[in-house]
Amino acid sequence: MSYAEKIPSLVNAFQAVRIIPVLALETVSSGLKMCELLAKNGLPAAEITFRTAAAEETIRQAAKEFPQLLLGAGTVLNKDTLSRAIDAGASFAVAPGFNPTVVKAAIAQDFPFLPGVATPSEIEQAFELGCTLLKFFPAEANGGVKMIQNYLGPYRHLGIRFMPTGGVKPENVESYLAVPEIACVGGTWLAKTSQIREAEASGDWSAVTKGIADAAALAAKFR
Repeated sequence: MSYAEKIPSLVNAFQAVRIIPVLALETVSSGLKMCELLAKNGLPAAEITFRTAAAEETIRQAAKEFPQLLLGAGTVLNKDTLSRAIDAGASFAVAPGFNPTVVKAAIAQDFPFLPGVATPSEIEQAFELGCTLLKFFPAEANGGVKMIQNYLGPYRHLGIRFMPTGGVKPENVESYLAVPEIACVGGTWLAKTSQIREAEASGDWSAVTKGIADAAALAAKFR
């Protein structure tokens, strides 16, 4: 299946989940525990960022242990990280910015990749290369829902879809998910690195579990 053919399938997968937890993991064990909790509590997806050394192995093991999860690789900034994410078994990759070199490498391998955009010029450059599913980042700092709606005026007819991340939280997530062209949001609030660290140290995952369940309930309103 070609890159262009895979994007609609990924959009459908995003729309089935609506909230993608964004995780910066310090250990593989905590990453696998998070994946287990996501799978069990109604939010079967994760963007595991390559900001930590545990990312690659977490994706590799989680892809085998939790095949029902939609696993993405985040903070993919160069071709080497892209190759590592693909090899580990990620289903898609995301970047905070628009790097044509990485976009072209992903398309050449028919691998779903969401470049980050924040301006009309970046949207147009990404679309020119074949990207219709884009990360809007940092969402709130760049105008949030209102800015996305402004961009949809000239670009809706192109079939552009967005995944806003950055500043999305329980207080505003419903306003994002109410926009039809927003396939999903990146949920950085779901489990901060410090919260995961404390839960792993204490063995008490109840607060994390509740956060996941609450997010799943929010997402269910828009599926």
